[in-house]
Amino acid sequence: MEGNKLANPAPLGLMGFGMTTVLLNLHNAGFFPLGTMILAMGLFYGGIAQIIAGILEWAKGNTFGATAFTSYGLFWETLVFLLLMQHWGWWNGPAKTAIVAYLVMWGIFTFFMWVALFLSKHGAGIQAVFITLWILFFLLALGDATGNLAIKRFAGYEGILCGGLAMYVALSTVIKETQ
Repeated sequence: MEGNKLANPAPLGLMGFGMTTVLLNLHNAGFFPLGTMILAMGLFYGGIAQIIAGILEWAKGNTFGATAFTSYGLFWETLVFLLLMQHWGWWNGPAKTAIVAYLVMWGIFTFFMWVALFLSKHGAGIQAVFITLWILFFLLALGDATGNLAIKRFAGYEGILCGGLAMYVALSTVIKETQ
């Protein structure tokens, strides 16, 4: 249809990612325990909202956005289910080495997504989100591998920065597109 323009789904995906990342990393930094608030945000705003944003990016022909948002939305879904399946008694929780491998794989994926952004000369804001996310995954993996609480707490602060950057990019896009 002529004149039918889809809205930009990126701010929704970035806000879903950013707010959920900040909340989880407030926990990692030691501000409050892991609980239903973080799990619900992970399932719905971090998970489902990003998956919807990814599908809309696909409809717009944006391969990067579709891959990023659906992948990170599914990251949140898998992370929450890793926690809930054990809690519900459905399965034993992952071994320490397995969760480290999980985080390293997400770190590798994130690094290559950042490379794609860098090579395509996207803005510094979105590049900063991906580089801080790459660092976050490896800090979390290192913290889990070593059992070092100081690394995990530092990762929490770094994750707050990462999520905050995503929120900034999302809100700056909304403001720019509403002028």
